[in-house]
Amino acid sequence: MKTLLAGIMLAALCREAAVAADLETMPLKASPAAPVFDWTGIYVGGHAGYGGGGFGPDTHGQPLQGALLPHSSTGMIGGYQIGANLQLPSRLVLGVEADMSFVSPVDRNKIERAPFDTSLDHLGTIRGRVGYAFGTWLPYLAAGLAWGRTTATINDANGDGIDRKAHQHYGWTAGAGVEVALFGNWSGKVEYSYTDLGGKTYSFDGLGIPDTRVDPKLQTVKVGLNYRLWDGPLWAPTGTASALPDSDSWSIHGQTTAILQGYPGFRSPYQGGNSLPGGGLGRDTWTADAFLGWRLWDGGELYFNPELAQGFGVGGTLGLAGFPNGEAQKGGAEYPKFRPQRYIFRQTFGLGGEQEDVADGPMQLAGKRDIDRITVTVGRFAVGDYFDGNSYAKDPRADFMNWAMWASAAYDFPADLPGFTRGAVVELNRKDWALRAGLFQVPAAPNSDTLTFKGAGSVVEFEERHTLFGQPGKLRLGVFANRGITGSYNQALALNAMDPSLAINDAMASLRQERWKYGFYLNGEQQVATDIGVFARLSWNDGRNEILSFTDIDQSLSGGISVKGSYWGRSADTFGLGGAINGLSRPHRDFLAAGGNGLLIGDGALNYRPEQILETYYAYALSKSVTLTADYQLIVNPAYNGDRGPVSLFSGRVHAEF
Repeated sequence: MKTLLAGIMLAALCREAAVAADLETMPLKASPAAPVFDWTGIYVGGHAGYGGGGFGPDTHGQPLQGALLPHSSTGMIGGYQIGANLQLPSRLVLGVEADMSFVSPVDRNKIERAPFDTSLDHLGTIRGRVGYAFGTWLPYLAAGLAWGRTTATINDANGDGIDRKAHQHYGWTAGAGVEVALFGNWSGKVEYSYTDLGGKTYSFDGLGIPDTRVDPKLQTVKVGLNYRLWDGPLWAPTGTASALPDSDSWSIHGQTTAILQGYPGFRSPYQGGNSLPGGGLGRDTWTADAFLGWRLWDGGELYFNPELAQGFGVGGTLGLAGFPNGEAQKGGAEYPKFRPQRYIFRQTFGLGGEQEDVADGPMQLAGKRDIDRITVTVGRFAVGDYFDGNSYAKDPRADFMNWAMWASAAYDFPADLPGFTRGAVVELNRKDWALRAGLFQVPAAPNSDTLTFKGAGSVVEFEERHTLFGQPGKLRLGVFANRGITGSYNQALALNAMDPSLAINDAMASLRQERWKYGFYLNGEQQVATDIGVFARLSWNDGRNEILSFTDIDQSLSGGISVKGSYWGRSADTFGLGGAINGLSRPHRDFLAAGGNGLLIGDGALNYRPEQILETYYAYALSKSVTLTADYQLIVNPAYNGDRGPVSLFSGRVHAEF
């Protein structure tokens, strides 16, 4: 045995010696070199920022909204860009970029009265870029041509706009920035630009205003994101990196929606200032959003949603309580306007136990979370992001368009003109139920774009989840109370009766003070078979005081059915059919009958009937990302007036997302 062990050990030693000799004679292989990042490629992207400057010493610029920053001649700005880079062997990077920027809405609370006000509608540039690549960092200089459009609004003695003039300007721009590759094909940049658009003379013939030279000189700071359309050039050598690894700490999504809507003429023996015009009309809206998310730490998330919005609802978003276009904003605009619609911080506290997967999506980072959890959200958002949800009727970009179909319409949720507020939401979630509560800023007055905590909005919602005959469903019960600056319908009627020379709307305005509005909503959804679901909503408010934020509805009942196209071989398509009945309280009816105006309605007289709505749509999926929708709505007794209508509205919608 000892002889055998000695032989084995000797053989092993000989083998080790032979291997060592082979290693000494073999050439050593060098470790593969880390790939060098290359900036070459074509990209598209978007940007947001802040600008300032002026239009010349003899002009009066309208102060545009700056969100958390001071108001300025541009306010917050946002837009999109497209460009191309070529990185040379010397690491010099040559590029060209074109962009369009759009400004914020006017802050009407800060307008000073003047014979005319000047504002910028849009700003475009095309620039050459020269930079030097330090790996994934690219500092650069840029210069080129610029163009833009200014508008002068002529005011009367009360400061109200009575006419407009516009000029196109052409000039130059120069600036510098730095861009850094982030992850995947995404890169981010920060850029400063100075732009001289060149002067134009405005002539105000016959208005008593002297000719004025408008000479825009602007400074802007922009933060942007770019996406390279493919992984670098075909001629890139081996070892050249064209993209970085993806990251689960970031989420980037976007959407764009265009809606064309119109109606033929209908019976209209009379109409008022807030009426839907009886002769027929067509209008369109367009929005484009980016949804950016960043995981700060475990459970801590930061989100930002900048938006460009353009267009008006039919009738200037007036004339119907159940308005037919959920994308139509009360603060519509001829040119795209930029707003930072959502900016929120969210902290989730897991309570342990079973977990669930969270898919990557707009305003949502992928990962896992405890089913039992407490979530706290603070920032700017839409109340409907967290309350009154419904799987079949919630998103006017994808399903039903009418306001009375995608929301509990008698819930006067706090919002500015585009439909957003600032506040906080706390949610306790369990497997079979959830309890959530919110506190929000309210508009400073009915239909105001200024949010304030002089008063507040609050809502508490209980959500129950169940299975009925093997099919999932949900019930939501919400109670709300808002306190804001509003008038009383009965008091306005009494004041008008005492002094008939005082117009009813002036009487209402004189009575505005802090008042309450309260109510409830009940919201249900039930899947009845695979890819078939039904839904219903019932909502009510006390109807004593003015509507503050949403629309002129005190009671509403809606419901319908949604069917996926899997039954006819089109699994991504959706057919929807639903209806709504809206009503008003007695004081609200009497106020409108006396010639009063609400947020959206007011015909000068009223033959009261409940407003009745039928809506049906078919959403046809062109691809995973693009959907075309045909929509029809029949509205009987528009604005509760049996003397007018019915109205048939036809809509086409294009929606794309990534």
